[in-house]
Amino acid sequence: MVDPRGFLRVRERELPPRRPVPLRLMDWREVYEKQDQAQLQRQAGRCMDCGIPFCHNACPLGNLIPEWNDLVSRGDMREAIERLHATNNFPEFTGKLCPAPCESACVLGINQPPVTIKQVEVMIAEHAAESGWITPQVPERLTGKTVAVVGSGPAGLAAAQQLTRAGHTVVVYERDDAIGGLMRYGIPEFKMERAVLDRRLAQMEAEGTRFRAGVEIGVDITGEQLRDRFDAVVVATGATQWREVDLPGRELAGIHQAMEYLPPTNRVAVGQERPDDHIDAAGLDVVVIGGGDTGSDCYGTALRQGARSVTQLDIYPMAPEDRAEHEPWPTTPKVFSVSSSHEEGGQRKFSASTRAFVGEDGKVTGLRVVEVTKVDGVWTPVEGTEQDLPAQLVLLAIGFAGPEHGEIVEQLGLAADARTRFTRTPGYATGTPGVYVAGDAGRGQSLIVWAIAEGRACAAAVDEHLMGDTALPAPIRADAVPLTA
Repeated sequence: MVDPRGFLRVRERELPPRRPVPLRLMDWREVYEKQDQAQLQRQAGRCMDCGIPFCHNACPLGNLIPEWNDLVSRGDMREAIERLHATNNFPEFTGKLCPAPCESACVLGINQPPVTIKQVEVMIAEHAAESGWITPQVPERLTGKTVAVVGSGPAGLAAAQQLTRAGHTVVVYERDDAIGGLMRYGIPEFKMERAVLDRRLAQMEAEGTRFRAGVEIGVDITGEQLRDRFDAVVVATGATQWREVDLPGRELAGIHQAMEYLPPTNRVAVGQERPDDHIDAAGLDVVVIGGGDTGSDCYGTALRQGARSVTQLDIYPMAPEDRAEHEPWPTTPKVFSVSSSHEEGGQRKFSASTRAFVGEDGKVTGLRVVEVTKVDGVWTPVEGTEQDLPAQLVLLAIGFAGPEHGEIVEQLGLAADARTRFTRTPGYATGTPGVYVAGDAGRGQSLIVWAIAEGRACAAAVDEHLMGDTALPAPIRADAVPLTA
């Protein structure tokens, strides 16, 4: 440690400034400005270098957080990116998109604001990219083995990069017109710019990974053909089957799933031609149902489109600002948070449940909502709280039920559990020899850090299957559960 009393000398938690709201509502660029290097080093120096770093336990990747915090505090960014890459293929993805369970488990967080682990991580990666340190790691030799990866989200990309570096010939298939899964079109540009994704894809291509976009496995290529062509198959299609609501008026026009709204809008934001299914919130009253990150993405997107009003409904009560007694450290607590989108306007309603959609001439004009509270574990309406909210556009952001079940399921002999997730062993293998499942397709809707960890671990299982042994790291078993479970 540069300063063993750093956490005592610097008690405040400092993050880089966000761009002024009026400016960032005029474009789709990321909201954060670049952090001052001295400020970053001060924050990294707050790390206590704990004898038992609980941040490790909260991070499924096992990121060496105290090590690279120490290196950053010393100003050794070159060695810091090496230690970061030792456990994480895509630290800028997690640094920008992960909710950072490691920070909830930070020992300093017992009685101080935790270390800004997520921000240190992303700044290491950004500095490395600017310095030209993110270079291809081409395998010394090829094994002659071939692997197909179905799906190009974080799990699929992590598995593909690990297997390519092990010397296998890897082809990644994506049904969309570009590689990246939901990171390509499901995440708004103001949260993570596509250039960050493309930078990593270029690295992977230079290493030898082959990408095939616009190819749907089960339709354009059958599962049987895939197994004939490749020695192993990794299914990493994600959990993209959205949850639905069964409420009066659901058939009205103007009610859309979040993933019907975000991808076309994000295409326009990156300069693509306006698609036929583009949904424009300009001049409309918008209501977003769902209080999570996807709802926040819809919220910020609607504001940038010029919505007249934006309201986000969350069925849960407003969380406390501090950790509750029943959520002790080091678990991840439910605390009140304000995303960058929430700073930009609109309003949030908590303990709010939609009872019906109302409309005229087949189009939605509003929602009937009521305040709810839990009674014996059941959400129960509070008498006298029913009200109508105006809405000409309603966006459903209530999560995902599991992976989509298309032709690939039967063709690859996949089985599913009661939650529609594809079943696999703790070693990621399915009942079909040579076929593996990684990421949300097997875990269910989860965090990007879990997806990358599963992709890395699945790659180790596939490498061992192909070669009889493996030197690839396997950070988690397929049946691992998060600390917050």
